[in-house]
Amino acid sequence: MSLPMPKAVSSTTMVLDAVRELVAAEQPATRYTVAELTGLRMSTVDDRLTDLTNKELLRRVQKGQYVPVIQHPPPRVMTKRILADGLIEIEIGDDVLRLTPKEDRALAMLQSGAATQAIAIETGRNQAMVINEFATRIQRLENENRNLRRHIGLETEIEASPQLKLV
Repeated sequence: MSLPMPKAVSSTTMVLDAVRELVAAEQPATRYTVAELTGLRMSTVDDRLTDLTNKELLRRVQKGQYVPVIQHPPPRVMTKRILADGLIEIEIGDDVLRLTPKEDRALAMLQSGAATQAIAIETGRNQAMVINEFATRIQRLENENRNLRRHIGLETEIEASPQLKLV
């Protein structure tokens, strides 16, 4: 009796699996680390990374660094209603929760904490992007200013504030 031949794994699957393994091991998933892990040519890795990013299976988090996109099942229908006896019924798909008013308030506090945390994360990310953009503009203006000063014969340099360096 012979064993079945193992099914060939596509380069796309190899690259996606390599990114997942690297991220799970808390290692950066770059084109170089993926190529090393898979043994694929760099051009193949680049092509697969681009394809997986376009299909939204991977996300570029920094220049040349990738993470898998978390994929959740489609959202289920949700309803919430207050029953005649004062209980609160929350229906999520086929699941039904019956809560006392106190449990409903506790659940609401838990949910508001998650929402507040999500808002804080997004705000911080947006602030970092704006700060980086301003730092880039300031650096460009300082370079232009330095070149203009040299052009008109003023050799004195103006030092940039350390707080304005690129982040």
